[in-house]
Amino acid sequence: MNSQTKVAGVILAGGRARRMNNQDKGLVKFKGRPMVSYAIAAMAPVVDCVFINANRNIDQYRQFGWPVISDQTDSFDGPLAGVLTAMIHADADVLVVLPCDSPLIKTEHLQKLLSARAENNADVAVAFDGVKLHPVFLAIKTALQTSLQDYLAGDQRKVAAWLAQQNLVKVDFSREPEIFSNINTMAELSALEDTNHPS
Repeated sequence: MNSQTKVAGVILAGGRARRMNNQDKGLVKFKGRPMVSYAIAAMAPVVDCVFINANRNIDQYRQFGWPVISDQTDSFDGPLAGVLTAMIHADADVLVVLPCDSPLIKTEHLQKLLSARAENNADVAVAFDGVKLHPVFLAIKTALQTSLQDYLAGDQRKVAAWLAQQNLVKVDFSREPEIFSNINTMAELSALEDTNHPS
């Protein structure tokens, strides 16, 4: 990667997905396509490089054509571990973070996060649906790597608690909260496929 790369992206596919019978969520199909492919399609236009953070099925994820990176530990330490891994690998000032299981997110939503972070000169822009934060939908400065390493080293895992310590801007998506629909069970997958017909 060259030093011109300013924005990198990471798709978080490193979880255990216990509620989906331990299936690898990013590879589960939504409307006939693996869920991770929706995240890649949303992210690729706004970043210089997409990283897929996965801790299993590495070869299958590699087939999507982007680098696959695994957590620094093998203990499934949650989303922040994936964010940290991407910060270590990324030759970029800003990292866009997206989970692998929210297929309704589009490029324009990620661009809105990036723009809000830049306009407010914030360390982090986090999605807000009018009621609650969605702490794994982020645009974040890679300069926070040391802070994040220290936080994880202290055996902390909660994303929202770490974000609260940063210079943060909430990005208002209250007009379309449904974009954050994420899929944790096979029943949720079926329900979302049934309700979300392309307009």
